Amino acid sequence: MTADAGDRILAPGYVAVAGGVITAVAQGSPPRPPDIALPAGMLLPGFVDLQVNGYFGEEFLSAGADGWARVAGRLPQTGTTAFLPTFVTAPPGVLAAGLRAAAALIPALPAGARALGVHLEGPFISPARKGAHNEAWITEPSAAAVAELLEAGRGVLRLVTLAPERDGAMAAIASLTDAGVLVSVGHSDATARQVAEAADHGARMVTHLFNAQRPLHHREPGVVGQALTDERLTSGLIVDLRHVSAPVCLLAFRAAPGRICAVTDAAACAGMPPGSYKLGGELIELPPGDGEPPVRADGTLAGSGLRMDAAVANMVAAGIGLAEAVAAATRIPADLIGRPDLGRIAAGAAADLAWVGDDLRTRAAWIDGELVYAQPGADGGLR
Repeated sequence: MTADAGDRILAPGYVAVAGGVITAVAQGSPPRPPDIALPAGMLLPGFVDLQVNGYFGEEFLSAGADGWARVAGRLPQTGTTAFLPTFVTAPPGVLAAGLRAAAALIPALPAGARALGVHLEGPFISPARKGAHNEAWITEPSAAAVAELLEAGRGVLRLVTLAPERDGAMAAIASLTDAGVLVSVGHSDATARQVAEAADHGARMVTHLFNAQRPLHHREPGVVGQALTDERLTSGLIVDLRHVSAPVCLLAFRAAPGRICAVTDAAACAGMPPGSYKLGGELIELPPGDGEPPVRADGTLAGSGLRMDAAVANMVAAGIGLAEAVAAATRIPADLIGRPDLGRIAAGAAADLAWVGDDLRTRAAWIDGELVYAQPGADGGLR
């Protein structure tokens, strides 16, 4: 067995768990016969995904309790044990209603991946960098609109993606940050100076680096250039190797070590066969082909169908070290969202774990030390 602990690889190693919490991690053989011995592959921290619009045919903003439970219950199949349900741009009143619904739905979710709160990706974004978002619903971050979302999202709103160049954005960033909400720069045509000012006001993240934002230019570094050079900012990266090519993924990791976190940006089509689905209330099409992302009718990329374990495998295939790739999908996003009890195999952390095969595909997953998924044929001896 191999285990990742503190961004190190222990091979062989063992993990002790009691009461849903990791009590010991060490290299070598355990002091007594183990309850579970993994015959191959690696034991990793459960993955933490900060951007999940939907999955398994469900879109979070429009799904009811059964849909939320379906996604949370099945996400461990992908190695993901904690995530942020994400709402894309909609009118503020619709988003506020969605937040109020989420506040009731999240505590009632049955066993499955932990929903850590809600990520609002919009509506305070740039029409010039709207990507697949509905331009008619994009709006300014007025004090009233921000206050409405903060009130509706009390206790559940964890992350907001916005464009810092919009009128009122700096005040909005400060208000959100003061309320304990993580602010991310995204869907933005901001200059590097504007991104730096956003960080001055409390922004600490950049949403899906390279996509739907002002690119790097040698005279105007844009969102990308500031993201890679500003040590206050950690960037989400969709590592399906379609949104961002392998060499550019590698460049990002080399330019900003420890400041890249993998996200899926999964849409309702993720985990489903090719066909028509919805994102933000509008149709998207998942084409045939392994790893191909969904698109709008005009060909605009519209989220992804990515699994988090596939993202880790893609990072490794791109030349990123295994420990670094795992950290980008576990510890780094957990720390960014203020959950140091997640995303690591370490004493005192929650026993949220994923067993992956040598191909890095998930074979089993545990949450609080309880088995929540086992690949068919791999469940013998795991309970």
